[in-house]
Amino acid sequence: MQKIMIVSDTHRRHGNLAEALYNEGKIDMLIHLGDIEGEEDIIEEMAGCPMEIVPGNNDFCSFYAREKEIIIAGKKVLLTHGHYYYVTLDLQTIREEAIARGMDIVMFGHTHRPIISVEDEITLINPGSISYPRQDDRKSTYIMMNVDDQNAISFELKYI
Repeated sequence: MQKIMIVSDTHRRHGNLAEALYNEGKIDMLIHLGDIEGEEDIIEEMAGCPMEIVPGNNDFCSFYAREKEIIIAGKKVLLTHGHYYYVTLDLQTIREEAIARGMDIVMFGHTHRPIISVEDEITLINPGSISYPRQDDRKSTYIMMNVDDQNAISFELKYI
C-alpha cells in the first residue's frame, strides 16, 4: 500500500500540516499544490519523504515548474495550483485542459475548498486548504490517496 498526502495553500502556517503528518504516520509522498510562500524546505523536512511541489499564485519567486505531469499507479496526473484555469469560477477550463492532455487525474488547489470528483473522463482532486479553509464548515482539509498492491487508487478527504 502506498500512502500519498495531498495538501495545498499552507500559506506559512504549518501547525495543521504537522498534525496531519503525525496522524497519518509514515507516508510515501507528499504532493503540495501551491501557496507555500517560500517555505518549501520547512515542509520538506516535516514530511520526511519525497515531495512533488507546484507553485501557487502567492509563490512569487518559486523555481518550481508552474505545473507537472507525473505518473502514479500507471495513471497520468496533472499537478497545478489551478489559478491559470480560473478554478474559482468553475472547473470547466481545468477539466477540458486535463482531458485534452490525456490526463487521468488533475490535482489543484487555490479555491481553499475540497473536491473529490470521479467522472467518466477525469478525476478532479482539490484537497482544500489545510490552513485557511473557505468551505461552509471551515474545517481544515487534506486528501489521502491510497494505492493498493493491484494499483487501485482511492481518495479520502480528511479533516484537522
